[in-house]
Amino acid sequence: MKIVIASKNPVKINSIKQGFRAVLNLTDVDFLGMSVSSEVGDQPMSVEETYQGANNRIKNAIQKYPDADYYCGIEGGLEHYDDDYYAFAWIIIKDKNGITGKARTGSFLLPSKITKLIERGIELGEADDIVFGHSNSKQKQGSVGILTNGLIDRTDYYSHAVILALVPFVNQSLF
Repeated sequence: MKIVIASKNPVKINSIKQGFRAVLNLTDVDFLGMSVSSEVGDQPMSVEETYQGANNRIKNAIQKYPDADYYCGIEGGLEHYDDDYYAFAWIIIKDKNGITGKARTGSFLLPSKITKLIERGIELGEADDIVFGHSNSKQKQGSVGILTNGLIDRTDYYSHAVILALVPFVNQSLF
């Protein structure tokens, strides 16, 4: 079985692996991370743009590698509401038969030091690195890991939503 992950980010790859292994109990699986365009901004700034980024990643992964069993797109984004910014991600999974599962992570409030940098056009991961003195945090613990003092790391944060996106695949008679 081949599962294509529309990213080379190790956090996204590991969260897909965790979710699939937990739900489908797969043993003989080839997980393939590939770099594809989301066709949205580096920092999606709405629920719709973030969803479109995850969907575009799948579309582009299918074009690049058309013979996989599953395709997985994860796109992190921000939502501006009531003068605050919230971080979250969309996860979309599509199989070779066209069945699609979708889920969103939980959302969390970003501190004003971060949002001031975002308003200047800086991507969330880079803003985290500036404020917290880290490097490449988006491929490590991410904002969620930094802000929860490691209680929720970015891989676990995404993997719960991966599990939720797999619901249609294990409950096909309901969809």
